[in-house]
Amino acid sequence: MHTTKLSKRHWLLILTLTLLTFVLGTSEFVIVGILTDISSSLHMTNAKAGTLVSAFAITFAIATPLVMSATSHFPKRKWMLFLIGAFIVLNALCVISTSYIMLLALRMMTAIVTGVLISLAMIVASETMPIQKRGLAISFVFGGFTMANVIGVPTGTVIAEWYSWNATFMLTTILGGLAFIASYFVLPNRLSQARSSIRDQFSLLTKPRILMAFFIPALGFGATYAVFTYLVPILKGMGAPNQSISIILFCYGFISIFSNILAGKIASHNPIGRLRFVFLVQAIVLTSLFWTTNHFIMGLANIGLMSLMAILLTTSTQLYLIDLAGIYQPKATGLAASLMPVASNVGIAFGSALGGIVYHQGNLMNVTWVGGIVAVCASLLTFFSHHLDQKQRKLA
Repeated sequence: MHTTKLSKRHWLLILTLTLLTFVLGTSEFVIVGILTDISSSLHMTNAKAGTLVSAFAITFAIATPLVMSATSHFPKRKWMLFLIGAFIVLNALCVISTSYIMLLALRMMTAIVTGVLISLAMIVASETMPIQKRGLAISFVFGGFTMANVIGVPTGTVIAEWYSWNATFMLTTILGGLAFIASYFVLPNRLSQARSSIRDQFSLLTKPRILMAFFIPALGFGATYAVFTYLVPILKGMGAPNQSISIILFCYGFISIFSNILAGKIASHNPIGRLRFVFLVQAIVLTSLFWTTNHFIMGLANIGLMSLMAILLTTSTQLYLIDLAGIYQPKATGLAASLMPVASNVGIAFGSALGGIVYHQGNLMNVTWVGGIVAVCASLLTFFSHHLDQKQRKLA
């Protein structure tokens, strides 16, 4: 059986795009680790500082598809280099930011740049690789976010503790510079350009199959975040000592690296067919936390499994959205590529809000049932989507 090998040039491009997503992920997620430093430095409440996180997520979700549609005809290499340059400038301005309003505006602009760059990185990874290796390439690019959580965020948090929160943005500025240099030398010149109107682009969102595919990752992430958002109180309820919680969270992030590797393997063959059962296993893992957390070691093992299941859906659903766009609106693959990051943000917001409602009703551990039910919904939607794919193939 003939297997396609990736050339050194392919690997260099994959690693450059992974570095880019690592930098973007560090900049996006590190704010959570330095939130209290920002609130005390700028003399405001933690709740007000928290709006820096929600404003980033909302701007990311709304602006990314709009900007991707409006700029689909831009030359990709030049556009990406311009955006990385803008990212560097915005992070450098965060270093000297002295007010909440200035920081909020800079973070919202960074959210737009981040969303568009992530989408472009996914398209470049998808269209420059041999067809059998697209899953591997995309899982590496997603791996940048995992590494950002495991390495970037703790590093940024430690820098804020040693110096100040402004110094953390100095780190993201320097990382942006490294990503720019790597991208300048590695990004290929010949990348696809789709000349189409915004109306053509947005007609993609009127296709029921695209909307179904969008809600698969949204529900998948929602299932995880209904529980993950409240992981610290769950750990405290299990009797975890305060000083061990950061180590447990680090291990959670480390395990998700393997989740990312498995995501690439799932995407290599019949990804949507496989995902139907991945979500069912996720539902079992989340609901079993209701019982296993009564025992410290069993609870930790179960939380480890939760991390392993958390991002198995990413690569498959990213490629699925791009492939569906190829069928329904080939000129809108750029918009399609932006839908997966948007869906994940929608899912995170939905899951944490749903978990919050249940948590405030009384028993904290009921969030595990909510997570499980949402995962079952994701599975049902994937079963239905897979059934329609099979039907379409028979007709074709």
